[in-house]
Amino acid sequence: MSAELLESYLDDQDIGRSLRRDVRVGLTAEAKWLPPKWFYDARGSELFDEITRLPEYYPTRAERAVLAGRAAEIAELTGVKTLIELGSGSSEKTRLLLDAFTRRGGLGTFVPLDVSVDALRGSTAALATDYPGLRVRGIVGDFTRDLDRLPTGGRRLVVFLGGTIGNLLPAERAEFLARMRAALEMGDWLLIGTDLVKDPAVIVPAYDDAAGVTAEFNRNVLRVLNRELDADFDPEAFAHVALWDPDQEWIEMRLRAERPMRVRVLDLDVTFAAGEDLRTEVSAKFRPEGIAAELAAAGFHAERFWTDPDGLFGVTLARAD
Repeated sequence: MSAELLESYLDDQDIGRSLRRDVRVGLTAEAKWLPPKWFYDARGSELFDEITRLPEYYPTRAERAVLAGRAAEIAELTGVKTLIELGSGSSEKTRLLLDAFTRRGGLGTFVPLDVSVDALRGSTAALATDYPGLRVRGIVGDFTRDLDRLPTGGRRLVVFLGGTIGNLLPAERAEFLARMRAALEMGDWLLIGTDLVKDPAVIVPAYDDAAGVTAEFNRNVLRVLNRELDADFDPEAFAHVALWDPDQEWIEMRLRAERPMRVRVLDLDVTFAAGEDLRTEVSAKFRPEGIAAELAAAGFHAERFWTDPDGLFGVTLARAD
């Protein structure tokens, strides 16, 4: 892979500082928490890929169905020169869009942005090979802080898939969307995937599968802390919990201490009572009118809203006003 395909605005020191800050703030809070981005070391990414193939985990299949059915329409409506993907990973679903834009013609550049340099190295090399007429410019960065690094010039489409925006709390979503709008020009586009509110009997198993893969994924955050911060968590002493909050309309993943324990991490002695929870993820579910309202508050107009045939997952195409 040629060097110009990948540029980095994060290094190991940045990531280490961010991890230490999050751990210090989250584990000293009255209700302990950690942000979900720390699930995703190499093992965590493997586990999540396995989750997406589980029978209970509908979001990936449902979103792919929307993109498969609407990619040509998206390419025709937007006619952009540059496609940007936030939190790109392997860009597997985005290939449906790249295929549609390639058939239409006119797309010159694809810019995947991800915190994982390893994921980007692999994906940019593969994409450059598979789409030889396309300039692939990978950016190692954090979509919550590096939106000002996005390329400028020409009409752009930013893609934010997987329902990842649901991992942000409402105030964080508002801040993210406002910063996203500030990074775009009038007439640029945003394509955003959102899991929809539905029967909790469908939602909860997606986060608590029968095979226990999600439980292992959840506990992986403790293994990351053990390795990176020389902590002494016993991951097996924490039970995986997935709860539906009907008032907030989100799922919460938690790790529940099965016995009293004291954990050393950084310079902290963190105590857990038996039955105490550590929140590791919030995954908000959305209603179409709520998505449109949040986008409008940030300066976007929702032009199209599509769902899969079962109405499980929504994809919104919005234009920057």
